[in-house]
Amino acid sequence: MILDTICILIIVCGLILFFGAVVGLVRFPDFYARMHAAGKGDTLSTMLILAGLAIYVFHDGFTLAHFLVAAKILTICAFIMLTSPTSTHALMEAGYDDGVEPFTRDDDDANGLSEAEKEAESK
Repeated sequence: MILDTICILIIVCGLILFFGAVVGLVRFPDFYARMHAAGKGDTLSTMLILAGLAIYVFHDGFTLAHFLVAAKILTICAFIMLTSPTSTHALMEAGYDDGVEPFTRDDDDANGLSEAEKEAESK
């Protein structure tokens, strides 16, 4: 019962971080900030969810089969921890090489509207 509760808490924390990454994708102003939110949220939340599942494997007892399944899940965690930041960096570098400009405060006016929003509002 306690082990199940711990697993549920860890998995729910991972889901909350996934939700935070989604909010970051929707709310952040430019490509680089969105990639940052997606990269951080994806890596940490996936690792939390998989860690919760690795702990849940032991709810029936500590046998060799359960240990091997947990080891496989933790190996997947290690793989994600190594590859997700690398792929995020590669995507950001590709965006930079293509000339994607980062958002700056100069892009906003005093009302918080971008140039495109001001043009659309004036029509």
